[in-house]
Amino acid sequence: MDFGQPRKLNVDRLFFCFLFFIPLSVFLFLVDASESALFVIAIISLMPLAHFIGKATESISLLTNPTMGGFVNATFGNIIELIIALFAINAGLIDVVRASIIGSIISNLLLLIGLSMFFGGLRFKEQIFNTQAAGVSSTMLIIAVVGLSIPTLYTATHENVVIQPLSDIVSVILALIYILGLVFSFSTHKHLFDPVEEFHRHHVKIYYSAKTALVVLLVSLFAVIFESKLLVNSIEHASVTLGLSKLFIGVVIIPIITNIAEKIAAITMAIKNHIDLSIEIGTSSAIQIALFVTPLLVLFSQFLNTSFTLVFPIFKLITMLFAVMIVNYLSSDGRCNWLEGAQLITVYLIIAITFYF
Repeated sequence: MDFGQPRKLNVDRLFFCFLFFIPLSVFLFLVDASESALFVIAIISLMPLAHFIGKATESISLLTNPTMGGFVNATFGNIIELIIALFAINAGLIDVVRASIIGSIISNLLLLIGLSMFFGGLRFKEQIFNTQAAGVSSTMLIIAVVGLSIPTLYTATHENVVIQPLSDIVSVILALIYILGLVFSFSTHKHLFDPVEEFHRHHVKIYYSAKTALVVLLVSLFAVIFESKLLVNSIEHASVTLGLSKLFIGVVIIPIITNIAEKIAAITMAIKNHIDLSIEIGTSSAIQIALFVTPLLVLFSQFLNTSFTLVFPIFKLITMLFAVMIVNYLSSDGRCNWLEGAQLITVYLIIAITFYF
């Protein structure tokens, strides 16, 4: 008896019901409601939009070849985070952007993978995954740590540093290695990722036709732009009213809400004993944020009112380093259980609580 499909349909219906919050946010905007209310409704509205963008992107990927699928995932995998960050940079909320970047990375590595290992481990005593694919991701994560840390450390140890050109050059290099990683995964060494590819080919449902997927994607992106604008405009007021610091909103709330669809998908895959896919979702998203989204923000910021550089607060970089270290260590043997998932969740909670205070 297959209990997976009904659970999946319930999740889809839940996200469909959450679409109600989009017209509600438009109404609140038109009647000039409080910014705190707009903040809450806007961030809830992004949840179903992330879900349907993911389904549309997934459908397009499955209807095309692996190379095109990789390009589509690279372009739209974290599009919501990119749009929110661009609005925030334009509004001068640089600290929030830096916090959301680090928050997205640690959320994907610690919370998403941790929840997947925990719930998968409750059903299966031990789960096995591809160490070769995990090794590629581990190296890319270390490169991400190096790329995001070196400009900060150089600025801290040298005087009169002109950081923008350095950030621009490092960003181009990081984006280049990310693109090479896609070529490696989807072309020259795709055999290393066969278990994940086989799962996609035989078990993942194509939700939309190519034309429908494109329409869903475009409409969702238009709605994301509107909701992201509301969210960014209300962050400062909501921070004071709700008693939450802007750093906590950036590190914890925005990454969790905008990636909730990915987290549900990863947990579902782990419960079905496809922990390979769960780990790929978490590591790929973290890598994309660090090596693709962040460089784009640095380069795109040149056309906005406020420049954005790769200089991060030391404490945020340390939290990212810890996240990468523990994930790389736990994934080195190709086996996982519920306790290892609980350990990852524990580290995430410690970091999140620290940013709350």
